[in-house]
Amino acid sequence: MTLTYIFHSGFVLETEQSILVFDYWMDPSGVMDSVLRSGKPMYVFSSHFHEDHFNRDIFEWKKQKDAVTYILSKDILRHRRASREEADVWLAKGATWADERLTVKALGSTDSGVSWIVETEGKRIFHAGDLCNWYARFLPGAVPGQTIYSEEFGEYIDPIAHEKQFLGELKDIRKVADSFDLVMFPVDGRIGNGYTLGARQFIERFKVGLFVPMHFVASGFESAWRMKEFTDAKNIPFWGIRREGETREV
Repeated sequence: MTLTYIFHSGFVLETEQSILVFDYWMDPSGVMDSVLRSGKPMYVFSSHFHEDHFNRDIFEWKKQKDAVTYILSKDILRHRRASREEADVWLAKGATWADERLTVKALGSTDSGVSWIVETEGKRIFHAGDLCNWYARFLPGAVPGQTIYSEEFGEYIDPIAHEKQFLGELKDIRKVADSFDLVMFPVDGRIGNGYTLGARQFIERFKVGLFVPMHFVASGFESAWRMKEFTDAKNIPFWGIRREGETREV
């Protein structure tokens, strides 16, 4: 399999039989130009309605390519970002869909929408969407049951309850699978101290063949490389992405 980084949380995974596109937002290096010329069937995933994970431009691809299957989180429909007939498959947490090439399971998130488990050609892939321990930097000194006002997020948050939710989602994922050949997971330096915590908690609970950071575009490529120290300690291969359009064999 070949994995190509598009931008932010967007990736193209090309297998022997098909092409999978995850959470397309922008394409500054023109990755999709060659992808759309491929004769392989293409599956397009969007984990939730936020604009940095879902872009309506994806529906234009069907004009250029016949075999396109859109697999979208139901919250996109709920927020009226797309109409029911525009996607082939709408999934919420706990739902499964399959065809002759792949099996897709929608798992939970600590934000909107879902995370994805995709099984194809003997490989199991995980794309986290916006599943992460987003409020990790508020955990030191946090008191159970008490909220903290975050100027950054513009709301009161309960970091302990949020972490409990995150760990609960990981527990639900483990009921489905305990190992992945490929994991794409947020490592976002904008959330401050402890920004690797969610990813560290993930690799503590699952066997991972290759760990790929994402959602780091605002804090820079180098910020995501911080995670390598922790993957190295567990002998997990890490992809230190350096530019949009970069490709790696999986």
